[in-house]
Amino acid sequence: MHCPHCGNELPYRNPVPTVDVIIEINGGIVLVERKNPPHGWALPGGFVDYGESLEAAAVREAREETGLEVRLLRQLHTYSDPRRDPRQHTISTVFVAKATGEPVAGDDAAKAKIFQKGELPPLAFDHARIVHDHFDNHH
Repeated sequence: MHCPHCGNELPYRNPVPTVDVIIEINGGIVLVERKNPPHGWALPGGFVDYGESLEAAAVREAREETGLEVRLLRQLHTYSDPRRDPRQHTISTVFVAKATGEPVAGDDAAKAKIFQKGELPPLAFDHARIVHDHFDNHH
């Protein structure tokens, strides 16, 4: 495997850290429809940049994909199943956040919309499990 930044051969491969954000608005949560594979609806989130904290990455990804300024409330859980992302082994730390306003899709999101618990679409990755864990533990 080669480094995507410098092209040098890497001696080993590590899982890649990511974040996902459950943004609570008006009793629902914000989901984004992905522009890029794997397609489908998902929680806003993405890769953590080098030198960036998980919390900063969560706030940045929420802003980039939904246009919302979020206030992180707590960390829900970390999900690390090597099969959770078909592209590569990721470890996602999931945050629960509050926001106000209407989400507007940006970055690699085609759409952003608030969904109530009973009307959730099929979700990409392991996000159905994450959302289920959230509603199970806190509602």
